[in-house]
Amino acid sequence: MWKRLLEMFKREGLCDQAFKASLFMLKSDREMFQEAIKSLRERDTNEMKIDIYAKDKEINRFEREVRRLMVTHLAVSSNPDINLALILTSIIIDIERIGDFTKNIIELAKAHPQRFHGGECEEILSGVEKTVSDNFDRVITALEQMDIELAREVMGEHVGVAHVVDKLLSDLIENKMLPQESGRAVTCALYVRYLKRISAHLKNIATGLVNPFDRIGFREKKE
Repeated sequence: MWKRLLEMFKREGLCDQAFKASLFMLKSDREMFQEAIKSLRERDTNEMKIDIYAKDKEINRFEREVRRLMVTHLAVSSNPDINLALILTSIIIDIERIGDFTKNIIELAKAHPQRFHGGECEEILSGVEKTVSDNFDRVITALEQMDIELAREVMGEHVGVAHVVDKLLSDLIENKMLPQESGRAVTCALYVRYLKRISAHLKNIATGLVNPFDRIGFREKKE
């Protein structure tokens, strides 16, 4: 599927532009995510080295541009590939949503007076953070190289993230963790929820490499 898409990118200028714009959006998401993590977890102020909100507006602008490019391609191409155009316009929705959840982490950092430490949840938080951060790199590389196996790795990693986060949220709700630290517990619950949603959107992007259009966002259907 995506090998054919790559061939089309080489053939059609509009599709090449749309693909490059999508990659730019995803790399901007990664930059925003890394800065959000530093703001919440490594700094005693909510100072940020980049303008997250300007970045988010830029991503939204590129999303609209990709849509315009795909509509134009479908309208003017003598032999448009509708299915592949739909795949690209689908994954940019997930790319844009990652930016929104990154902003949620920034808002959490602004509400937290100092760098956030998870207490007894810290080891779990650090593990989830690392997996999601690594999945950013995996997804970007998978798209650039059309690496289906790497995309499958992202899909598999998300299953683990979802399981760990759901267990942690359950333990927090049942007061099995952080029972006497309501502020820390609330911050922890919101934070891992945002991480899980970012992980899910990265997984959805990865499914665009592995699955046909009708199964984007779902598990790979084995023959």
